[in-house]
Amino acid sequence: MKKIIVATGNEGKMDEIRQILQGENIQFVSLKDENLQDVEIIENGSTFEENAIIKARTISDLTGQMVLADDSGLEIDWLGGEPGIGKSTLMLQICSQLCRFAKVLYVSGEESPHQLKMRAERLKVASGNLYVLSETCLGDVLECVSEEAPDILIVDSIQTLYNEELDSPAGSVSQVKDCTMTLMQLAKGQGVTVFVIGHVNKEGSIAGPKVLEHMVDCVLYFEGDQHMTYRILRAAKNRFGATNEIGVFEMENDGLIEVENPSEMLLSGRPADAPGTCVTCVMEGARPVLAEIQALLASSSYPTPRRTSNGFDYNRAAMLLAVLEKRGQLKVSQCDAYLNIIGGLTLDEPAADLAAILALASSYLDKPIGAQVAAIGEVGLTGELRNVNNLSQRLSEVRRLGFTECIIPKQHGNRLGRPDGLKLTEVQNVGEALRVLARS
Repeated sequence: MKKIIVATGNEGKMDEIRQILQGENIQFVSLKDENLQDVEIIENGSTFEENAIIKARTISDLTGQMVLADDSGLEIDWLGGEPGIGKSTLMLQICSQLCRFAKVLYVSGEESPHQLKMRAERLKVASGNLYVLSETCLGDVLECVSEEAPDILIVDSIQTLYNEELDSPAGSVSQVKDCTMTLMQLAKGQGVTVFVIGHVNKEGSIAGPKVLEHMVDCVLYFEGDQHMTYRILRAAKNRFGATNEIGVFEMENDGLIEVENPSEMLLSGRPADAPGTCVTCVMEGARPVLAEIQALLASSSYPTPRRTSNGFDYNRAAMLLAVLEKRGQLKVSQCDAYLNIIGGLTLDEPAADLAAILALASSYLDKPIGAQVAAIGEVGLTGELRNVNNLSQRLSEVRRLGFTECIIPKQHGNRLGRPDGLKLTEVQNVGEALRVLARS
């Protein structure tokens, strides 16, 4: 019978390997079985594969025998969001799933154990594998990790954690950076998966130095208004999968509930035959999502008219207003302009330009766009409409939600799929789009 040394002291992992490879006439032994558990292995690789190779070669050089090693699950994730939006609620609900197969240590610097207990009871989170520590000192947290040896560590939040060796207060740039680096070393050196919760600044970015996003393996943003029921979880960075994907949740008394049909949710409550509203379709990762753009133009009482946008890039909104006046011949420069994306969604792709233009024009002319009409297209400075990617997929989603007409750029090519029951109105520029609005 062949003997293979597994470079681990984890008996649970040994049982899994033996179970998976049973019947292969191979004897699997651990480092403990071979009295090698005290061998120092410096895992200084930059990837899982490199660290696994280091462990295997170290033990093989000592014993001259065949060695199996792995280094999976060692990663640090960053979850960012505004205070009070529900980041702690989300993590506790995640804990209820993680505790089924792993030991979890939840470190809270913002809530007492009693407060966490009440929240966990409300969310029906109960497990013997969930441990709670109310602490803000980094040294004490590391000591607890050494004693309890959790599989997963959750830090809520990084802005409350401080290193006693630094003179700066908790939440400062130096403290946040140092504590994050220490937690990364912990993840790579001890095999602990680390989740770090952080707040965002007024600009919607993670509070602290930008370099932190480059230090971690995964960055998730938890978006939405704490006064609204819907929340959006967005992947901004993921070394192990796709980015720009979103998950939509509804905040209820029992916690966050997944919304399986985000488009239907975002369009719920849309007013019928009201001016200043238009629907578009954007791509969130590989998923098409319908979004409602609302606009309001009103005569300004200020020397300089106000410009406000929520969920839509401010500079792009200003550009579209200029195009609307210059190319669409609508005198909007003396109007206060407000642009809002319903549901807390943030539109950051040019495919929403045409819908924004039509919503602004609809408000200015006080003429509603048909309730079953959507618009997709990028607007250029000359007023031309340009094609967007994944147009066929977007149109399929538009038709699925019951829309009967969609205004699109004329330059779409010949491969465009035309869903049955959906009328496609092709326009070349902003002027033609406004004439379609006038006929509706």
